[in-house]
Amino acid sequence: MGANGSLGHITTPHQGHHTTSAGIYAGRAGIATTVIGCAPKVAGDYHIDNYFGFPETISGGELVERGIKQAKRFGVTIREERVMGVHQTAEGFEVQSEQGHYPACAIVLATGVSRIRPGIKNLDQFEGSGVSYCVSCDGFFFRNKTVMVLGEGNYAANQALELKQYTPEVSICTQTKPLQMTPEFSAKLREAGIAVNQEKIERLVGGDTLEGVAFVSGAQTAIDGLFIAMGQASAADFAMTLGLERNGEFIQADDLQQTNIPGVFAAGDCVGRFLQISVAVGEGALASRAAIRHIKSQCRK
Repeated sequence: MGANGSLGHITTPHQGHHTTSAGIYAGRAGIATTVIGCAPKVAGDYHIDNYFGFPETISGGELVERGIKQAKRFGVTIREERVMGVHQTAEGFEVQSEQGHYPACAIVLATGVSRIRPGIKNLDQFEGSGVSYCVSCDGFFFRNKTVMVLGEGNYAANQALELKQYTPEVSICTQTKPLQMTPEFSAKLREAGIAVNQEKIERLVGGDTLEGVAFVSGAQTAIDGLFIAMGQASAADFAMTLGLERNGEFIQADDLQQTNIPGVFAAGDCVGRFLQISVAVGEGALASRAAIRHIKSQCRK
């Protein structure tokens, strides 16, 4: 958020209960708030019988829709855009989606934790020795080296394009997955000279550090770095970029949903507590309250 004190962006790969809860509390406090993320894919596939105040069963999808309508009533902006990155800036933070960039003074992360594993036999052997999950963290160490991004979507394309600032030798491997990039990102890859290979990597090659990849076909390609960016960005990806402390795959947050980075708060599945909607909604409210305090003390000067 900028100097006007707006809350900025509550980032999530879907517009869920904890996200809209945070937005509602911030909106009611007069903070300009944006909830940004993909619409829920499975919310309508389950039924909720144990949520307070609903004597009859309600679907997950309907509960989300009610929350979104309530958030909009308090002036919250809802953007159905896939989030690809969250970065610190001199003014605070910036959320990057497929459609644009959004400045923020505070961020509430309410994202999923799943990270797609690429199915490479000895991947773990080279993690930290050539295999990375974070271009913002490690791209600098691969200046003028040969790197490959593993992934099939816009997130992978964005990571590959970011790597071009460090080295001209960048390619993408989809691990046999069909391409799921927008025409805009496909065009950017062509313009940047980033080749896309749809073969399947069977194993990695090297000694103490990564030296190449071996495909199922028997072919090998020499590379110095492999960046994993399959599917869409998750809480773990945002945590690594921002330097957040974690407990395994989960973001470490205190009882007020504060992380170790001032201005960044986390709620819901990504903090790994009791995975119930009622708990997630409460965590969203706590995170929003803490974010509001941060904004009033740090951004409205």
